[in-house]
This record gives sequence, structure tokens and C-alpha cells, in this order.
Amino acid sequence: MRVDVLFTDRVGIAHEILAVVSRQGLDLTAVEVEPPHLFLDVPALAEPGFARLREHLLAVDDVRSAEPVAMLPGVRRARYLEALLASQADPILAVDGEQRVVVANAAAATAAGCAEEALFGRSLSELFGEVVPIEGLARLQSGVTEVRLRGEPFLVETLPLADRAGAVLTLHAPQRIGRRLSALQNYDAGGFEAVLGRSTEILAVRRRAARMAQVDAPLLITGETGTGKELLAHACHAGSRRRGMPFFALNCAAMPESLAESELFGYAPGAFSGALKGGKPGLLEMADGGTVFLDEVGEMSPYLQAKLLRFLNDGSFRRVGGEREQRVDVRVISATHRALEQMVAEGTFRQDLLFRLNVLGLHVPPLRERRQDIVALAEHFLARACAQTGRGEIRLSAAARAALKANPWPGNVRQLQNAVFRAVTMSERSVLDAEDLELADSPAAPDGEPLDEIDTLGGAVARFEADLLRRLYPRFPSSRQLAARLGASHSAIAARLRRYGIGRG
Repeated sequence: MRVDVLFTDRVGIAHEILAVVSRQGLDLTAVEVEPPHLFLDVPALAEPGFARLREHLLAVDDVRSAEPVAMLPGVRRARYLEALLASQADPILAVDGEQRVVVANAAAATAAGCAEEALFGRSLSELFGEVVPIEGLARLQSGVTEVRLRGEPFLVETLPLADRAGAVLTLHAPQRIGRRLSALQNYDAGGFEAVLGRSTEILAVRRRAARMAQVDAPLLITGETGTGKELLAHACHAGSRRRGMPFFALNCAAMPESLAESELFGYAPGAFSGALKGGKPGLLEMADGGTVFLDEVGEMSPYLQAKLLRFLNDGSFRRVGGEREQRVDVRVISATHRALEQMVAEGTFRQDLLFRLNVLGLHVPPLRERRQDIVALAEHFLARACAQTGRGEIRLSAAARAALKANPWPGNVRQLQNAVFRAVTMSERSVLDAEDLELADSPAAPDGEPLDEIDTLGGAVARFEADLLRRLYPRFPSSRQLAARLGASHSAIAARLRRYGIGRG
């Protein structure tokens, strides 16, 4: 039986309580003192004997009560601690001042390849090899470094204890770090439902992509800038068997070769000046089991093309400055707005790499080829912009809708999103009109437009008409004045002004 003795604290009272237990001929296996409580563990004590002991304890001056309890506080805390450690998927070690293990959880034992009991008393140098990551508790500081346990890399987070009494070490496998980072970065990334549009063209892309998502092979997505290639890559990952694993993206055009290499492949300790002391895992390691999206892969340097080709061939790679071969299971989805076949012909892109990347292929049509989706996309972006800026409901006027449809959108969906957000930010009206969208000065104007941006003769004529009317309208601000200036009928000019969203006529 375990007994909680409540007392008013004074000198010698604990000794008097223990003397009462001794005079009763009872053996104590544990005593815990947490004033104003003294807890006793008396295994041989039964209910009849407890009543007698209780009577003698209450006879001691300043003892206020004596009641049975189910468990001693220290035992309860120990069990909670055991449960807490067991629930942690990351290996956790507590070491003393001599850097020897005093507490370890089941995950640490699994990583070390032994039973939990076998870890107790082992030094960090035994576990991590000849080089100890923490060189003496005199220099122990909170921080993160990389070590290897049974040949596997772990990032070690160190929390020193007060008075150099030891430290708590948490080991993070790159794959687990990758899952956490991916969950934070992609928490709102959707599947194919996020690929908006009801046009025949985009529905065909979604159907084709949904089939390709199920095939665990490299996928190359082509399309102009701003068409939503990364969004489609996210959807293919979400629709694949890898959906619960990490998804990471690397823009090959956004960083120099050396930085892109270290981001993708990671680097070994001391690989270059300014590198983290313990090295750093790259996206491939952190995405093990998941997907890596290489955006603008056509901008990759010849050196990185060769290194990527080797990884695609057998799934192995080396970190920058490293000697150890590593192997991971990662699906590569790549994207480009460039004509890779032409680059191959010019000698700027490897043909063998193109074959490896383009096992499966998707092409995302530009926005001008799916005009049926323009207004629906604009309304979606309008609702999002209102939520982001704290505005009430805002609608598009008929003229604004017509202007959106008439615009060629060389920047595609991204340009449309930016135009809508800018209009919501700058306008104070609850109904956006054509001039609020500021499309007249956009790069869509046909003046000086590249020939390869002109899709059809009718589209070219329409863009010329729209540009001409926008430039003349400030000087002839009515359909009748414009008709007189151009020698056309009033009704024809009025119809074109409405079609292109010019003015309010």
C-alpha cells in the first residue's frame, strides 16, 4: 500500500513519521518527500494494518492526515516520461556530464540497432564514431549538427542541461525533416480540383494528367510561363501513390549552379567555405519516398544535367564534397517553357537527359487558347484578392468581362491573377470596370507584338482593333465621335467598345 501523509512542515517531522512506521515493524521500499506531503510505499501493509498505522501517524504533532494513494508521484512522473518518450518517432538520448547515455527512447534503440537497455552507459563517441559531435560539456551549446548512426545521417539538435549536468539530444532523419517541411510548405496545395477551368482544352489536360499521376515515372510538363505548370505538378503528386510523402520544388533558373547543386544534392561537412559544420541534406534526401519538382529544367547547367542524369539512371548520387554514395526513391517531375528539342539540336541540352525526363509528357495550353476559362479564373482570383485585402464582395462589370476575354494574356494565368489583384487593391469601387484592370498598357497590346504570339488572323485583327480604339477613345470619348473619326457607323463602333470593354458606352 502507498500512503500520503499530509503535515505542517517543521524540523524533525519527517524523522518522527518514519519512526512510527519502523515501530510498527513495516518495511519501506520507497519514500518521497514533497512538503507538505511525505509519501510512503509499504508493500506489506493491508487495510487492517493501515487503520492502526494511521492512528499512530495522526498522533504525531502537526500530522494533518494520512490517506492511501494509488501511486507515488515519482513513479507517476516516470511512467508519464516513459510514455512521452515512447510516443516520439524521433530518436531521443539524454547524456550525463561524461557524455554517456542515461535515458533513451525506443526510436533511439531502433536507430542504434540494439535494445534500450544496451544503450545505457554508452558514450557518444561509441555511437557516432571517432568524431564526437559535442567536444566536451565545457563548450556544449545549443545547436544542430550532423552525425551518422550505423551509417545513416541524422541532424542532431542539442539542448544542454544547467550546470553542465549533461544534455538532451534529438536525432532527426532527413526524410522526417522533409515530411515536416513539405507539410508546412504545401499545406494548402490541392489536387486536380485546384486546376481551375471548364474548357475542353484544360479538361483534356486534367484527364491526361490524372492517368499519368498513377504511373511512377519521370514526367515533363511543358507550357508557356505562367500557365500553372507547378500547380499541375502538385496535382500529379497528390494523385499518386506518393501523396503522403514530401513534395519539394526547385527553380533551376532562380539560382547559380553551385547553389542549385547543394540545394538539390546537399553537401558534406567542410564542402565549401560558409557551409554548416555538419553538412546539410539536399532536397533529394529529404524527399525520399516523395516527389521533387524541377521547374525551368531547361536552364540547368551542363554539369548539373550530367549529375541529374546519373541520379535518374540508378537513383544514386553524392553530396557536394562527399564520397559516400546515397540512394533514394524519388519521382522527378520537371517543367520548362523552352523548346528542349531545339536546345538539344543546338547542343545546350543533353539528349539522353531529355529522354529520361520525358518518359511521360504533358503540355499546358496558354490562356489565349482556352478563353472560355478566363472569366471563371478572374472571378476566382477576385474572391481570393478580396479575402486577402479584407474587402467586401466585388464584382466584374460586363465591360470588364469583355476586356478580360479580349486580352491576349502573354503572361497567362499568372498575369491574369496579378491584374485582378492590382485592380482590387487600387480601386475603391464594388464593381470593377474595364479601366480598373489597366489592360490598355499591358504587354498584350499588339504594337510591337512578336509574331509568334499571334495565334489566328481573327485574333490579330481583334487585338489591332482593341488597341486602336483604346488609343483614340481619350480624344474621342463617345461612340458617335469615334464613328465620325473612323468613318464607321455608330452602332458598329458602339458594339466594338462594348466587346473590348472600353469606356462605359
